[in-house]
Amino acid sequence: MNSFRLLQAAALISAVVCACFFADAQENPPQPSQTIHVSVDRVNVGVIVTDLSDHFVEGLRQEDFRIFDNGIEQPLTGFAAIEEPAQVLFLIESGPAVLFLGKNHVLAADTLLNNLAPNDRVAIASYSKTPELLLDFTPDKLTARLALQSLNFTLGFAELNLASSLASAIDWLAPFPGKKTVVVLSTGVDTSPPEKWQVIQQKLKTSDVRILAVSLAADFRKFPRWRKLSPQEREDRAFVKEGFAQADQSLHEVSQATGGRVYFPRNEKEFAHAYSEVAQLVRHEYSIAFSPSSNDGQLHTIQVKVKRFWCRVDHRQAYLAPAPR
Repeated sequence: MNSFRLLQAAALISAVVCACFFADAQENPPQPSQTIHVSVDRVNVGVIVTDLSDHFVEGLRQEDFRIFDNGIEQPLTGFAAIEEPAQVLFLIESGPAVLFLGKNHVLAADTLLNNLAPNDRVAIASYSKTPELLLDFTPDKLTARLALQSLNFTLGFAELNLASSLASAIDWLAPFPGKKTVVVLSTGVDTSPPEKWQVIQQKLKTSDVRILAVSLAADFRKFPRWRKLSPQEREDRAFVKEGFAQADQSLHEVSQATGGRVYFPRNEKEFAHAYSEVAQLVRHEYSIAFSPSSNDGQLHTIQVKVKRFWCRVDHRQAYLAPAPR
């Protein structure tokens, strides 16, 4: 990740929206400081299976699935079709750019809340340099809706540490049982330290937390066409385009690593559709399990296939095998 270039892009975007805000940092609530390590004698893999219309494929059985550990097929030791209460953490980029051009798209996440089941639990956090928990998990959708409406987008724009904030969120979610999803609402601009990316990427790949990302950058790509541009303005626009290409790639990387998805809606209708689909995905999945092929303490790749017909299969990419005893 090119941290320096993305910092420049962040500064340029701030200039494009013609605003600069300063706010006192809010005190962060206490967060767990250490990752919980679990002995892996059984690897559980949550799998989302969808058809050509992106609808969840129901009715699959254990014999419909094949799983591969480092390319070698393994026997399944567990299977369940899970439609249980979901735990959904909204992680929302905080900065003046979102205030000016993305706030309405964030508030449109109300569509997602309306499509969740009554017993699904929602938490809300924002991030710039570090994540800040604003609302702990609750089934009360009205409280969650009020928390979304009261978000503060004026906390700063110098740093937007997307990947490192997601890593912190995964650490926080680690002790929670059941299905866990982080819904990221972000432009995708990431100034996380590049030297930490490899560690962060491994954490994303091996986590049982799924990341579904919704890009808020559509309006940032729209420029007025009513006048001829100067050479400097054309250069600035080309630079913004390049910066957002990198931002889109960041969203792809963090979501794909966890078996999640990323959406790039361009208008209100597409935002509503994205949030409606996210609500479906957080509730439906198959859970399959297998025993580790070896105790070598190494990172192992995971691949899941469905036998019956063409479909899209999303799952986490890897697990960390137990260390030798």
